[in-house]
Amino acid sequence: MNGSFDAERLRLRDDRRARPLDPERQRLADARDGRAAWRRWGAYLSDRQWGTVREDYSADGDAWGYLPHDQARSRAYRWGEDGLLGICDEHGRLNFAIALWNGQDAILKERLFGLTGPEGNHGEDVKEVYAHLDATPTGSYLKALYRYPQRAFPYAELVDENRRRDRTVREFELTDTGAFDEDRFFDVVVEYGKADVDDIAIRISATNRGPDAAALHVLPTLWFRNTWSWTGQPVVPTITVEERRSGRATLVASHLRLGNYRLAIDGAPELLFTNNETNAGRLFGAANPSPYVKDAFHELVVKGNSEAVNPALSGTKAAARFPLTIKPGETRTLRLRLSRTTNDDPFRDIDEILATRIVEADAFFAPLADGLGEDEALVERRAFAGLVWTKQLYTFDVAEWLDGDPAEPAPPPAREHGRNAAWREMNAQDVLSMPDGWEYPWFAAWDLAFHMLPMALIDPDFAKEQLVLLTREWFLHPNGQLPAYEWNFSDVNPPVHAWAAWRVYKIDRRINGRPDRAFLERVFHKLLLNFTWWVNRKDADGHNVFQGGFLGLDNIGVFDRSAEVPVPGHLGQADGTAWMGMYSLNMLAIALELATEDRIYEDLATKFFEHFLYIAGALNGVDVDSAPLWDENDEFFYDVLHLDSGEYIPLKVRSLVGLMPLLAVETLEPDVLDALPEFKRRMGWFLRNRPQLAALVPSWEEPGVGRRRLLALVHGHRMKALLGRALDPSEFLSDHGIRSISAWHRDHPFVLRLAGEDHVVDYEPAESRSSAFGGNSNWRGPIWWPINYLLIEALQKFDHYYGMDFQVPLPAGSGEMRSMGQVADELGRRLESLFLRDGAGHRPFRGPDAAPVPDGGADDLILFHEYFDGDTGRGLGASHQTGWTALVAKLLEQRARRRRETGESTPTGTAPDATADEVVVGR
Repeated sequence: MNGSFDAERLRLRDDRRARPLDPERQRLADARDGRAAWRRWGAYLSDRQWGTVREDYSADGDAWGYLPHDQARSRAYRWGEDGLLGICDEHGRLNFAIALWNGQDAILKERLFGLTGPEGNHGEDVKEVYAHLDATPTGSYLKALYRYPQRAFPYAELVDENRRRDRTVREFELTDTGAFDEDRFFDVVVEYGKADVDDIAIRISATNRGPDAAALHVLPTLWFRNTWSWTGQPVVPTITVEERRSGRATLVASHLRLGNYRLAIDGAPELLFTNNETNAGRLFGAANPSPYVKDAFHELVVKGNSEAVNPALSGTKAAARFPLTIKPGETRTLRLRLSRTTNDDPFRDIDEILATRIVEADAFFAPLADGLGEDEALVERRAFAGLVWTKQLYTFDVAEWLDGDPAEPAPPPAREHGRNAAWREMNAQDVLSMPDGWEYPWFAAWDLAFHMLPMALIDPDFAKEQLVLLTREWFLHPNGQLPAYEWNFSDVNPPVHAWAAWRVYKIDRRINGRPDRAFLERVFHKLLLNFTWWVNRKDADGHNVFQGGFLGLDNIGVFDRSAEVPVPGHLGQADGTAWMGMYSLNMLAIALELATEDRIYEDLATKFFEHFLYIAGALNGVDVDSAPLWDENDEFFYDVLHLDSGEYIPLKVRSLVGLMPLLAVETLEPDVLDALPEFKRRMGWFLRNRPQLAALVPSWEEPGVGRRRLLALVHGHRMKALLGRALDPSEFLSDHGIRSISAWHRDHPFVLRLAGEDHVVDYEPAESRSSAFGGNSNWRGPIWWPINYLLIEALQKFDHYYGMDFQVPLPAGSGEMRSMGQVADELGRRLESLFLRDGAGHRPFRGPDAAPVPDGGADDLILFHEYFDGDTGRGLGASHQTGWTALVAKLLEQRARRRRETGESTPTGTAPDATADEVVVGR
């Protein structure tokens, strides 16, 4: 190893150990070491349980139609719960959230509303205004805002207008209805602060932003998830009144396994009780076993039906009803406390607990923001907040779902051969990082991998646990496939799990000063199974040219890449092949790291080195009897349609697919080879005896900066050609990142005629204009964070090898030459600019037609969208996708470190090595 680097790392490690941990980091350490269960409670309550696959028991797999929003208030869920800005325990047994009514709505607001996939003109879409304002990784402090109109919520208008619009028109949002005109709305802020592991202070603040006094009913609600109806469980939990006195009430929630929790309520509200049971009378015209059912509070508050609630003041669902009249500009505050212990004066220190947790949160995030400007630090912290708020409980026993419950009618026989029927081993009851709490309230394997990089900055133990979790036997298929997402576990996501594990390992080592080899080894062994699955299942011709289907890129292809091609044949995918090249290098990097302490891994390192070279050969047309993916005339990689007749058709779409080969790159430090002589010997033999493949690794004879070695699918002329397109504003380069399809196709659409049908791909910078792959995501022009981030990392690795010796014009054709590190930095800056205020006080993600809002004001809500307009940067798709879009926090944290280490606000040379989290092998 590099002696000076190791000495500095040891010094930093000893310095960390000598410094006392701030309170939140101490809580993380206590949770990791089993001293205190600080993660037992969190914002794990889903934003949407209705309309999910796991709640669908239909014969035709219509999850949206089987349990729509209109039924959600009346129907007990089978596999989870949802609520408004709520929390629950890690098993989802006991839940707390708020419900609201403005005196005008037709529905008690207990959950977020949105359009289903078929209703939205661009697929499913939440139609609410809310934001995650703050969160610490243990949930010791949580803060979120919900904006509630004072007018009747326009449910029907939102449905009807979006249904009327076609895919060429923008979505119709709640703000377009006039619901917030004249500022006639309430900002309802909910805060949670943990006094202890099982002692949670709750503060609900409602502010009237409008010009007149207005009524608002606030119902803090406590309830048990229904686990008894499905199995005939004889013991049912209960919530009852333990104490009621002047100015105070206490509910006690008793559960056989959870124990007793008390909810202390400050004030003298009306107490409401019912059961979390389906209202069969309303939904099916059948008799209810009990008159007190799930929608009782809606019946009482909205319809005035006092007989709907239980006068005996007991049940499995309870609420405290506060009817408020709030003056203009006034804030009314409610205080509650959820605790396992009794407290004679539970409200005395609630404000103090919350104030302390806020100070501790400031101390926790300060080191991550050291070096950032105020606005940059705000964006970083909001991204972390969204990441924590979208950690949600995911419960799904697929075998039980397929077979049905003992106390319920048997599911339709078609289910045994339908969706996810091959995944009977899947059995989850885990807190998972979700892409978006409403639009995607289920895990997606490749999304989660990206989430874990920013997560590792604030909670490396959780990040490692998540990556291990998806490789456990109750997630990983016996054949080695990782589950994709619940709509189709068998679909194929890009193989980025090894990359994420390697990156999280390196980030964790930097933060904690010690390598967690046990984690790395644990993941590596399971990924050996997954890698073998890829090789056996996704290389149709055995030529190392891989398929893979949609590979997370939805509609980027000429046709649906997850379906059969429309003519006899198969698709050779440039991105599938590039992903496997990257996967091979990731596994090589891990094997080399493990081999430094256990030489048995040298054999596996050799295996992945050879795999990589064979894939590189296939991609570059070396000694391979298949159609080339590289087009010499266009100097670009394309997918190739292989016909059974032996012909092949290049699909000449200039998209991210053709840039993917840039992602497969690793640099090796010289100390790696010196420390592993057997690996070095075998590699030398292979390169001498496979000269055509050895030619793909010219760096072997020409070491780069610091005698480093480069392994990459592309380099030299081809690399410059790809970057020439990527950095051309008329093609891929936008003001806010790299587009998913070249803007050249705006005037030059690609057209392929097959079987009498035209397949057309053109540049669509915003929402998709086609229904391909559901139509709610669009990879035909917009900017997507995951691939942009991987491009930045790849450029950092190239820079680590080439230094200032390899430069390209930025923008293309400008004559302004930049190193790979400088290009990476500029791309990062453009991505960050989506959320940062420009000179006019505008945040580009809001769109060019949005009016600037006051800095830090009530309207300065920062949302992290799924993807962004390729021309304007306007946020599109899921509006709270702080999963992979939280990568902005990773870029900002890296920028902060660079500024601290260089003393410069913007780097003038190549990026310092340390700021890239040791992205190379051997440091």
